[in-house]
Amino acid sequence: MSAPSPLAAVCSGLRLWIACFLLVLLAAPTARGAAAGPREQLNAAIDRVLKILDDPAFKPEVRRAERRKAIRLIADEIFDFDEMARRALGQHWRSLTPDQQREFVPLFADLLDRAYISTIERYSGEPIQYTDERVEGDLALVSTKIITKQRQEIPVGYRMSRHGDRWLIYDVSAEGVSLIANYRTQFNNVIRTSSYEDLVKRMRTRIEEFRAP
Repeated sequence: MSAPSPLAAVCSGLRLWIACFLLVLLAAPTARGAAAGPREQLNAAIDRVLKILDDPAFKPEVRRAERRKAIRLIADEIFDFDEMARRALGQHWRSLTPDQQREFVPLFADLLDRAYISTIERYSGEPIQYTDERVEGDLALVSTKIITKQRQEIPVGYRMSRHGDRWLIYDVSAEGVSLIANYRTQFNNVIRTSSYEDLVKRMRTRIEEFRAP
């Protein structure tokens, strides 16, 4: 059996981080009457996602595509995909042409989308605890802890940045391991051993695999 490609490995490993993010997104209590800080803005998205998942009109399998599209619209509002894409490519971002940069951002966002949408639909009520929220200027870190059904505690952190009156996620970490740092390592390996064009090709292939039944 051939060894998995670097991109396949990172996508597989990211399921834990994406699952952790979505569990928090769905399970955290909504703050009432509080300032719209980073945690509160995450909570505001929770109700919207829950309404989609609980809506009888969206439950039939024939409405699956519409349901996922509605969830993606919410993700587009709380993730800073531009910043995530730049950080994931690291030093290679600056060597891209403007057209390549414009191509890469939605491709990267679609890769994340395909990885986590199926996870969010399998959410089964795992309890979440908020452990800390630190805000320093325009940056924030919201720390949480997920309690799995096996009573395992998984610390998950969300790094966010302020954009006007909005707080957007630009990185997620689980058990101290950064989502973006992991992507950056894997993307760098592909580009250095092959090419940026090969990375894009592998990403498109992986997205198609996520689309398969």
